[in-house]
Amino acid sequence: MPSFSSFLSTMAMPLLLLLASSLIATNAGNFYQDFDITWGDGRGKIINSQLLALSLDKTSGSGFQSKRDYLFGKIDMQLKLIPGNSAGTVTTYYLKSQGTTWDEIDFEFLGNLSGDPYIVHTNVFTQGKGNREQQFYLWFDPTKNFHTYSILWNPQRIIFSVDGIPIRVFKNSESMGVPFPNKQPMKIYSSLWNADDWATRGGLVKTDWTKAPFKAFYRNFNANACVWSSQASSCASKTPSSAADAWLSHDLDSTSQRKLRWVQKNYMIYNYCTDWKRFPQGVPAECKRSS
Repeated sequence: MPSFSSFLSTMAMPLLLLLASSLIATNAGNFYQDFDITWGDGRGKIINSQLLALSLDKTSGSGFQSKRDYLFGKIDMQLKLIPGNSAGTVTTYYLKSQGTTWDEIDFEFLGNLSGDPYIVHTNVFTQGKGNREQQFYLWFDPTKNFHTYSILWNPQRIIFSVDGIPIRVFKNSESMGVPFPNKQPMKIYSSLWNADDWATRGGLVKTDWTKAPFKAFYRNFNANACVWSSQASSCASKTPSSAADAWLSHDLDSTSQRKLRWVQKNYMIYNYCTDWKRFPQGVPAECKRSS
């Protein structure tokens, strides 16, 4: 397996940081302004405007959600995950709409035994239907430092990235009859909870409550996004015209495509598109499109 440092030395510079724009709402990391702690009886805390912590013990986990709804955007959040034995725990970071036919774009981080790697679980729901899981190991220890987890969601595609490295692309395949999340505004959510019935080795490894409380930390939230308010988008009446709006039509260039192939070759551990036992009559239609 190639080292991450050797990989980076062969790659071009990361994508330019997006600039501020009046068209796109740009939020830069004020948790008091951007989020509400929604459950956990005090286990979730905004430590200052720049840092938020979620905690899990045997009684309860905790979670938060954004004050705003978005219809398309590039959402970045830095997370530092639970260190040590985090088996049975799940830390989530995702976008989700309301209702019974909801849309959802998921990052989930499945806890591990000490020394084993975290599993990054991704999924996309459209009109209440998911079952589009891809799972990855990471090329670093996500408990030692903060790392940036990004969701770029535009009318053409969804790109999941870690520290600017794309790990997954879900394309708009409406022309093939596959629904795409492009009509329902979504809030940003995160939670830390116990799922030892399935999270670690299919539920074989249970949560060790002597290690509680378990804590995950968040910082440097940033959203270049179209805010949904009063049944309208902040982007609806304007034409993207600046570098800050590039995410609205962003696709992977050749350098990013090489990075994506590197991750999927070396770190992907599950792909629903190759699970023929699960789909004996044929994999879903969108799997027939190339990445």
